[in-house]
Amino acid sequence: MTLVLEAPPLPDSDDEDPARQAGGAHDLDETFRALAPPVLGYLRSSGVPDPDDLLGEVFLVVATRLASFRGDAGARRRWVFTIAHHKVVDEHRRIHRRRRLRAESAVDTPPPAEPFDPALVAALAALTPEQREVVSLRFVADLSLETVASITGRSVGATKALQHRALEALSRHLGTEPRS
Repeated sequence: MTLVLEAPPLPDSDDEDPARQAGGAHDLDETFRALAPPVLGYLRSSGVPDPDDLLGEVFLVVATRLASFRGDAGARRRWVFTIAHHKVVDEHRRIHRRRRLRAESAVDTPPPAEPFDPALVAALAALTPEQREVVSLRFVADLSLETVASITGRSVGATKALQHRALEALSRHLGTEPRS
């Protein structure tokens, strides 16, 4: 028995698309174009092995839930980065489970060439996972302290302290003076 799934036909123009008629708030193309680059930067800086694959997973969730999303562009950005954060957490958990199960004799393949500055990558790797997460969400994803605190489940004060310690550590590691 063969199961064939057919998608509904696409509208001939944007005028026939109900999501676009509602002010474009649910436009997947617009959401992807606006948020895929910063989400990919966040995923790359989070240390996941295949950030491009995880980006696809993030936007698969976005695509399935976008029609029911209500909010402005800022809320949509926070929502997408919350999904990305959850995918990063899931990926790190999956990696740790596999490491526990994998035999020590397994041969690892070398990671792909890093598109970021090697000194910055080394400095980010020297941070704690919590510091790296806050720095990535604040400066790669360009989210506010309040949004980062909400995504990570911390208070604004704790998030600000983590950010401060992370920037101090990055400054020491890179040999630069921290900005006041």
